[in-house]
Amino acid sequence: MIIKDTAKCRHERVIDRSLLCEILHPDKTTGAEGLGCSVAHAIVPPGESTLPHILNTSAEIYYILSGVGEMHIGPEHEQVHGGQIILIPPEARQYIRNTGPWDLVFLCIVAPKWHADDESLVS
Repeated sequence: MIIKDTAKCRHERVIDRSLLCEILHPDKTTGAEGLGCSVAHAIVPPGESTLPHILNTSAEIYYILSGVGEMHIGPEHEQVHGGQIILIPPEARQYIRNTGPWDLVFLCIVAPKWHADDESLVS
């Protein structure tokens, strides 16, 4: 059995400037070897946004846990809030902006699993 607690996970600033904690990754979590995706817990503080970036080969799903924001995927943008799920296809330019007074908190589910070589910043 694998149980992870996001309250005990150390969040760090990552390439897109979000505060991120990898909570389940098949290369880093004992017992999760062979899992076809990875899961991270992300926070974007009030007034901040992630930097525009792409995942070249992986699709990404954001599940918004709390807060409000504006999701940008390619030329499209929509208001988002807790309880919504967002599909981001591979090679899509993406970023999310916190438009509310509290942290924007979401899960990032990446399939196939996230790896650094697949992600890059774009303008």
